[in-house]
Amino acid sequence: MSIIRGSEWTPQGVHFRQSKNPLRCGVKPLKKLILLTIVLYISGCTTLKVVSYEGVGRDRWQKPDKVIRALDIGPGDDVADIGSGSGYFTLPLAEAVAPHGTVFASDIDENINNYLKRRLRRSEIRNVEVIQADPYDPNLPTEVGLVFMCNTYHYIEDAETYFSHIRGYLRRDGRIALIDFDGSRWRHRLSGHYSDRDSTVRTLKAAGYRLDEEFHFLDRQYFLVFSTENY
Repeated sequence: MSIIRGSEWTPQGVHFRQSKNPLRCGVKPLKKLILLTIVLYISGCTTLKVVSYEGVGRDRWQKPDKVIRALDIGPGDDVADIGSGSGYFTLPLAEAVAPHGTVFASDIDENINNYLKRRLRRSEIRNVEVIQADPYDPNLPTEVGLVFMCNTYHYIEDAETYFSHIRGYLRRDGRIALIDFDGSRWRHRLSGHYSDRDSTVRTLKAAGYRLDEEFHFLDRQYFLVFSTENY
């Protein structure tokens, strides 16, 4: 079965009849992308997820350094990174709260959690605890001062119930920081990977929080910080 012109599928993968290295022999960009996708798929779903989470040039639009500064955290603080994925924000959060603060990296994906554990060992970062979450519970082992969630809110099915439950993991002066795609880009609307900012505010208020801060330096995402209202 031919997948790419000039190639044929074998049990070992894609065999190119015309060249041993198609990436250097005039293969069009689309074909390069197809080949890269095949290679990543063969290497495992975790690799695909890491590429998806980290993105290409993500630092330019995600502005992680500016996000960390806006969170106003420092040494000794405890933070929960819910939906931590491959650790894009986990690592800078850990640096911000070191040496005595802890980041609890909570995700429902066991494979991506194992990847993050390996990444932390390689980086010799010791103030992160990786946690296997459930869809309706991040399973944090203790109360924290900040719950941080980036590009995860739109996956939560019953957000009001979820965040009502999260209150039990927050200290009396605890905060929740939410960053999510706002739907201003067509590809996010097409994929459904976004959430409405106003709806998010209403949901968090219904769950017992008040909106304390909002930052506007992310051009495709909203960035909201809530605090507990009735503790």
